[in-house]
Amino acid sequence: MRLQRWWTGACLLAFAGSAMAADQCPSLQGRQADPEVATRIAAVACAEHLRWRRPFIDPAGRLASSVVAEGESRGLDDGGAPWRRVATYWRDAGLLGRTVAAGASDCVHAAGNASYPGLGCRGFVIDSPWSAAFVSWVMQRAGVPGFSHSGGHFEYVRAARLAPDDSPYQFLEPLSSPPAAGDLLCYVRTGRVHGHEGLARAIDGGATGLAMHCDIVVAANAGGDAKAWLVGGNVQQAVTMRMFNLNATGRFWGLQRRSEGDPECSPDALSACDFNRQDWAVLLKLKSQEQLARLGPVQPPVLLPSATPPAGCCVQCVLGSGVPRCPPTGSLPPQPVPLPSDAD
Repeated sequence: MRLQRWWTGACLLAFAGSAMAADQCPSLQGRQADPEVATRIAAVACAEHLRWRRPFIDPAGRLASSVVAEGESRGLDDGGAPWRRVATYWRDAGLLGRTVAAGASDCVHAAGNASYPGLGCRGFVIDSPWSAAFVSWVMQRAGVPGFSHSGGHFEYVRAARLAPDDSPYQFLEPLSSPPAAGDLLCYVRTGRVHGHEGLARAIDGGATGLAMHCDIVVAANAGGDAKAWLVGGNVQQAVTMRMFNLNATGRFWGLQRRSEGDPECSPDALSACDFNRQDWAVLLKLKSQEQLARLGPVQPPVLLPSATPPAGCCVQCVLGSGVPRCPPTGSLPPQPVPLPSDAD
């Protein structure tokens, strides 16, 4: 009897551990109006990951699932076109007016309007890195006060370093603190390895642009099979989840970080073929709810529906087509500036 009780208890513990290690996005996605800013960030990012049909990279750095890609005309869970959804991130984050890249203005009308061809917008989506636009859209939708919305990750990473009192994030070494919902884990996307100290030196030295990528932490748990789940945009051309192992203290464990002289991934260097092996240089730690309240409102934002332009008009019109030009939109400023060179 004692052996039977021990076996039953062991099975229950094993089940509990596996339950804790499960993807928490299905339960989080409905909490986009939660009072806590951190929960809203995770909920918005999770809802998008589910919309993109849950592609993910496992803890070993393998792309385990990939269903749809950014340039396709259909395939999202709600039946929508991935490229139009990406256009929505750019538009609703207020970033389209900051770029003169070809096709960007077309996205004002193409986002969410399935009857509008939007060929210029589709080209813009495919040609322009959009992971920072995704993060900015999530932050806008979650109502994060003080966030520096940008088409390039470096802008809000730099803000956390140079203006810590005004940023909703703290600039930390990735292994120094347990990740939690709402945090951002970022790496530098250059040929050389920067690391945390190198990135800090670059920012302190006045760098104005650096190619980077950031993923959003949506959940983390301590315990037996401790894991962190992160969601990022434009990861393998989709909104993709990464899974990382954590140690007993809740910090990243076995985080694969690039080092100088690493071989390039190839059939002859399989050990280098790991989508999680990056120059992870900074953990942007979301401040507490009380600290965020000092930067601005922390209550759930009231999100107005985006206006849909008339279907029978065009932005990049073909001469002689007979289709009238769409009316000007107030969302584009009169003097746009180029897209940041560090965008990804």
